Amino acid sequence: MVWIQKLLLGVAVGCLLCAQPVFALSLEEAKTKGLVGEKSTGYLGAVNPANPEAQALAEEINKKRRQAYQDIARRDGASVSAVESLAGEKAIEKTKPGNYVEGPGGWMKK
Repeated sequence: MVWIQKLLLGVAVGCLLCAQPVFALSLEEAKTKGLVGEKSTGYLGAVNPANPEAQALAEEINKKRRQAYQDIARRDGASVSAVESLAGEKAIEKTKPGNYVEGPGGWMKK
């Protein structure tokens, strides 16, 4: 009986460690709610940096983007900054109306 309890406890702890929080936002939800927006640098920014959930999401996505930009730059023989700039232009072009983009004067709705 004790080994079953230990097994169940181990499974429960494993599930808690591996599970993502239920309240976590998807990128599309965060954009639609105006929490994050696209920057000309090719990265996301938290529209309100005081929002920890938006800030964490932007950081998580930006890590993945940075890795992808480095891979593309290496593959194509380009600089990372050139890849970032092009990605930023394309991301802003693809941003849906009503979502935020960062312009010269700060955040604005597209």
